[in-house]
Amino acid sequence: MKKILFVFLFTLIIIKLYSQENLSINFSFNSENEIFSPGNLNVNIAEPKSPSDLSTAVKIFLIITIISLAPSIFILCTSFIRIIIVFSILKQAIGLPQLPPGQVIVGFAIFLTVFNMFPVFEDINKNAFNPYQQKKISWDTFIQRAQEPLKKFMLTQTRDEDLAVFISMLPKKPASRKDLSLFTIIPAYVLSELKTGFQIGFIIYIPFLMIDMIIASILMSMGMLMLPPIMISLPFKILLFVLIDGWKLITETLIRSFH
Repeated sequence: MKKILFVFLFTLIIIKLYSQENLSINFSFNSENEIFSPGNLNVNIAEPKSPSDLSTAVKIFLIITIISLAPSIFILCTSFIRIIIVFSILKQAIGLPQLPPGQVIVGFAIFLTVFNMFPVFEDINKNAFNPYQQKKISWDTFIQRAQEPLKKFMLTQTRDEDLAVFISMLPKKPASRKDLSLFTIIPAYVLSELKTGFQIGFIIYIPFLMIDMIIASILMSMGMLMLPPIMISLPFKILLFVLIDGWKLITETLIRSFH
């Protein structure tokens, strides 16, 4: 939050300076003494003379804002949510909340997200970014084309009942799903992904829970009430997970769940 506020204030300062006249900064380099001293290097920021100049400053503000929010956009608009939730529940189910390390899980989830979202990113690059870079389309057209593949992906994964919750709160109802804005689609998509991630995690949790219950019943029947069942069941859960090649099965299931 502090980072976002800092970027916001920094951008406002740039826009303010952009609207001032005759702002000069003088620097030069003294090669003999190898120190900086006042010289003839001038940096001037002139007052905007047309609406297009002011729109450039606004675009700079938007670009800096998007860069600062890029991690949140990556998390909320891609398949990262479902993947990281399932992996987190899996660690708890096995009984190893510290293994694999959090950095490994997050890194693996990021690469799986990039792999899964590659067709969407490729579509955005081909139909939006490359034409805009070649100056074939305007900024507004670029934004419109860039959000279409992302909206299509999120709408495919979003439940109708979750989408209806946010549509019902809109002052003006859209004519169709294609007319929905990202501000409506993203929260509905996040809600659906949270629900789906917990559903998959629940199914994964059941076999490990059964092992814990069986081990606990055996220990009780043997009168070993003071021995923690989790300590005995942990090796069996790890062995089961390795024998069935659990990481491969879960990874494949997660990727196929988006198609």
